[in-house]
Amino acid sequence: MIPYKTIIKIDRASKQPIYIQLTNQFIGLIKERTLPPQAKLPGTRTLSDLIGLHRKTVIACYEELLLQGWIESIPKKGTFVQKDIPILQQQKWTENEVKRSDDKTGFPFNRNSILERKFPQDYADDYMYVNDGVPDERLSPIKELSIIYRKVANKKRTLKYLNYGTTYGNLELRETLVGYLNETRGLNITKDNIIITRGSQMGMFLTAQLLIENQDYVIVGETNYSSTDTTFEFANAKLLRVKIDENGLDTKAIGKLCKKYPVKAVYTTPHHHHPTTVTLSAKRRMHLLNLAKTYHFAILEDDYDYDFHYNHAPILPLASHDKHGNVIYIGSVCKTVAPVYRVGYLIASKVFVDECAKLRRFIDRQGDAILELTFSNFIKGGDLDRHIKKVVKIYKARRDLFCKLLKEELSDYLSFEIPKGGMALWVTLNKNYSWNTVTEIAKQQKLIISEWQRYDVANIKHNAIRMGFSCYNDIEAREFVNRFKKTMQIIDKL
Repeated sequence: MIPYKTIIKIDRASKQPIYIQLTNQFIGLIKERTLPPQAKLPGTRTLSDLIGLHRKTVIACYEELLLQGWIESIPKKGTFVQKDIPILQQQKWTENEVKRSDDKTGFPFNRNSILERKFPQDYADDYMYVNDGVPDERLSPIKELSIIYRKVANKKRTLKYLNYGTTYGNLELRETLVGYLNETRGLNITKDNIIITRGSQMGMFLTAQLLIENQDYVIVGETNYSSTDTTFEFANAKLLRVKIDENGLDTKAIGKLCKKYPVKAVYTTPHHHHPTTVTLSAKRRMHLLNLAKTYHFAILEDDYDYDFHYNHAPILPLASHDKHGNVIYIGSVCKTVAPVYRVGYLIASKVFVDECAKLRRFIDRQGDAILELTFSNFIKGGDLDRHIKKVVKIYKARRDLFCKLLKEELSDYLSFEIPKGGMALWVTLNKNYSWNTVTEIAKQQKLIISEWQRYDVANIKHNAIRMGFSCYNDIEAREFVNRFKKTMQIIDKL
């Protein structure tokens, strides 16, 4: 029998809940094959006695492992490690907008059609929007951030940060994020593995520019975050698309494409796939990492809403399992706190981060050091954790109400699955209706649906869009659904 009593180590001083510590250690045992496929786990009472934890803690751990797909429970037989988790091969880490005018110019310049997008125009305040899933700016911790910013700005030692600084980002924030991300996301990085960016989009742009040469192949989802498509196409990449199902990216299809094409990168949003919100399964996560090792491609992991998970604890990112330096991990505080705070990060092997820092110098000389110092203090003081706990509770309640209202009032027109996390639903319109018609009629009800076409760039005619719920309180959610229902009733009469 496995000596669980000596293998399992619990740090009661850690901020991480004990059941999550236990869960992550079991994942490690499964990955290392200490617990091989189909191995039977001890009963919850037995294990709790062995390691000296409350039985409810062990139960919570097993439930988490079940939800993440690492184990399975067979009635009257017991709990077992999933039989088809691939072996993970081991190796250590290595290192302001200008408005376009039709006026003539006295010089030629390039206009790239890839960058063309029909951004929504401004409407009066009484209009409502079908958004992509954005935070409610009214919940932003402005007071807390303002107090910290003022304290930071008034210190004499801060004066040195008013001059030119490093392209890697403020050192104090980098060190703070290293500790925070190692603890909350299971990473194993140092400050040499991280560069601060102006949000996730800068990280994606830097990555595309450094990875892609003329006509290199990049794999993305059949449905995908449209800005990433544009970023790679702008870098002159060829996009190869694979299907998305209830378990996320089809990694078997990725394997087949890798045999046919010299794939340079795979882009994924594994926690909540953008736009469909599905989570990449544990089996496919391990398979994707093994494919990256075999075929030497980069995985660009965009963890844009890690903190917003409602059914169970956030799933550890691919980067936490990466042993070969294949994963480029990007994230930001923009979604968590507010989009206006352009503070993000890119994490990769040191050699790649160094190259990003060189290129960043010619895009954006450096970040806002005072703001970065502010967020370093915001994180270290526990303010970020408190803010996350507050908004997750609010957004979960808003998700539940929004889904309830849609089912009660619009089930004849729309279908969707309740998302496990994030800030939006993936809503499919009844095939008897067209988003083109709905968009035009909705304007009469002061409801704006913009750029719905970007959700089907592959033209598979799924007839679905993302519909954000997090920025609407109870009254606003009811008004939103009411306007949508009136829109559909008008269409029925046409």
